[in-house]
Amino acid sequence: AMIVSNVNLSCTEGNSAWCVSNNDGNVEAPSNNDLTPTGHLIVAVCLGIIGSLGFSSNFLVLLLFCRYKVLRSPINLLLMNISVSDMLVCAVGTPFSFAASTQGRWLIGKSGCVWYGFVNSCLGMVSLISLAVLSYERYSTMMGSTEADATNYRKIGVGIMLSWGYSLLWTLPPLFGWSSYGPEGPGTTCSVNWKAKDVNNISYIVCLFVFCLVLPFFVIIYSYGKLLLTVKQVSVISTVVGRSREQRILFMVLAMVICFLLCWLPYGIVALLATFGKSGLVTPEASIIPSLLAKSSTVFNPIIYIFLNKQFYRCFRAFLMCQRPANGSSVRSSSKTTKPCRAARRAINDNRNFVVTSAGRHSTLIQNRTDSVGERGSSWDASKPPVLLVAHYNG
Repeated sequence: AMIVSNVNLSCTEGNSAWCVSNNDGNVEAPSNNDLTPTGHLIVAVCLGIIGSLGFSSNFLVLLLFCRYKVLRSPINLLLMNISVSDMLVCAVGTPFSFAASTQGRWLIGKSGCVWYGFVNSCLGMVSLISLAVLSYERYSTMMGSTEADATNYRKIGVGIMLSWGYSLLWTLPPLFGWSSYGPEGPGTTCSVNWKAKDVNNISYIVCLFVFCLVLPFFVIIYSYGKLLLTVKQVSVISTVVGRSREQRILFMVLAMVICFLLCWLPYGIVALLATFGKSGLVTPEASIIPSLLAKSSTVFNPIIYIFLNKQFYRCFRAFLMCQRPANGSSVRSSSKTTKPCRAARRAINDNRNFVVTSAGRHSTLIQNRTDSVGERGSSWDASKPPVLLVAHYNG
């Protein structure tokens, strides 16, 4: 009922984009002559590629998760939440904007535009908030003092509910009068009404920008930054294994942050320019590119967060070859990283001393104060490969 009431608004200045009627007397978005037919065709091709790749890749991720039990860990369940939201965007949103681009105008009227704007904004925000929750979960797991419980789905369940609840909290208000949903760019997609200059609309857009873009980005930067700092400290202790892990995690962190900025920052900047800038400052050509970049996150997310994951890659390769994946569990794989990180954190916080013996030198085991068993005077055997020995002393 609220959507219907929002649809039947009169043709006011803030709602002027809808003040065009078709032959049947139904109000619809006007065609925008600022974008050429060739431009609309290019947009349609891009949307078709994004929609098909995004749907197929996320569907494959969900298929692997359902088929291989080794992938059903709590942290992977959060990744599935991202894949579900991205796949729904490709299934229920992208086809309408694709069809509109092929015709050069919005095809399903104002009520369809309001529905499209709400659904796509909500699903896109679920994916965005889930990325922030994922980064914080990884950070808290790495820095935690206890081992990760592979059977504890409660915390991940809370994170998933938080992503949906938080998204609904910020995407429902336009249906109840705080701002509104309407056409954007060349009139072939719909989103929040970025162009209205009234206080009601501007206040919503500012809050949306701060709490739904800046805040998640801050959480991602903080979580991965602290995680990377800890991995660097581990590499000081174990130069062989630590440096390799540091480089791998550094690559992952940079890919995640760059992808996040590439997909969402241009869209946020253009939205703010459309809201606070002069009328006509943001042209249809300039506004459609950030919109496409935001939609392309449905393709980048499964590549960066899933297929660069060794577990998913092993299962994907086994799926293609109709084989069973290599033995190994998510718990053991994650513990290889979490244990050194926890050790480094305890060393820093508790001021513990680490002794690293180098190859070819006399190695010594330092006996713990609370342990009565120790071995001293172990000499290095040149016939055996060098061994890196790390012992800690409780101070």
